[in-house]
Amino acid sequence: MATTKKVTAKKAATKTKKAAASKTTAVARRSRPATLVTGGTGFLGSHLVRLLVDAGVKPLRVLSTSAPAWLEEAGIEVVEGSITSADTVARAVGGVAEVYHLAGRVSRGPEDAHLMYKLHVDGTRVLCEAARAAGVKSIVMASTSGTIAVTEDGDIVPDEDWPTPLDIISRWPYYASKLYQERVALENFSGDGRRLVILNPSLLLGPGDERLSSTKVVLDFLSRKIPTVPKGGLSFVDARDAAAAFVAAMRGGRHGERYLLGSANWTFDRFFKRLERITKIPAPFVSLPSKLAVAGARGISSLFKQWKLAPPVEPSEIEMAGYFWYLDSSKAERELGFTPRDPQETLLDTTTYVRENFLGGAAFGKAV
Repeated sequence: MATTKKVTAKKAATKTKKAAASKTTAVARRSRPATLVTGGTGFLGSHLVRLLVDAGVKPLRVLSTSAPAWLEEAGIEVVEGSITSADTVARAVGGVAEVYHLAGRVSRGPEDAHLMYKLHVDGTRVLCEAARAAGVKSIVMASTSGTIAVTEDGDIVPDEDWPTPLDIISRWPYYASKLYQERVALENFSGDGRRLVILNPSLLLGPGDERLSSTKVVLDFLSRKIPTVPKGGLSFVDARDAAAAFVAAMRGGRHGERYLLGSANWTFDRFFKRLERITKIPAPFVSLPSKLAVAGARGISSLFKQWKLAPPVEPSEIEMAGYFWYLDSSKAERELGFTPRDPQETLLDTTTYVRENFLGGAAFGKAV
């Protein structure tokens, strides 16, 4: 009888200890600092969020204007609202130790200038102020290579020390607003052990661009909307590789530093010929002087707008394509371990995704 009581008492004590340990673990989990991703439903953001989920990062929170079902299915907390709302952002950063700031808008249209300034500049100021108040220690922010790496000379390949090309990028609201975003972030998130790291990816390609924020050039090619070959050149990077670089930057990026991300520097002629090989769609072969091409695009755009139709190509896109957007990613390779995949793989995956999701899967012939 005494032995039975001792065994029962021992089991009860063990059960109590397990319950206490479970409670302690639950409290620890609740009090563990969270990771926040702003813009986590965008092209780059969705790749980053899925990468963090696969890596077991918990708790994970997303600030977004919408809440797609896949976020809930992945067990991710969603704070719905705008990056420009101080109350929303304050809720989003509560209990957060690190922030990936990707919220923004990509647009080449001058009519979106005010909105982009509000999102990129005012929104970043709101986030940095709230993050400081909440005790956030690290922010890794997405900018663009266009705040540094754009020239009129294809023989020049800028790195992070290249002078800001204000005379060029001031013509286009998107790049101007991203430059001011960088400056606002650096001014408002520094000191007291805080760390701000800026990543500057080039044109993002790859699968998953539901809004065609970056891959529209591939859709235009597949739709045969590009009649001439621009004189300039572009740099591009796979969004999946860029997402991996963000994770690496959170681990080891240096405060106040920029990191350019790109996998290929190609003339538009080479870019279109690579697309031709993949898709079997003939690449444009006529090349016009940049000023003539822009003038022609403006004329066509004006006609389409009079007919209340979307022009096939925006004049600003033609103008930008006359420049060279080449860059040197050596710094990211050295310090972040950035290792982009073969550009051909990126182009194949991009064209496959665009074909299947926007053109009914019948846009081109057999790939090679």
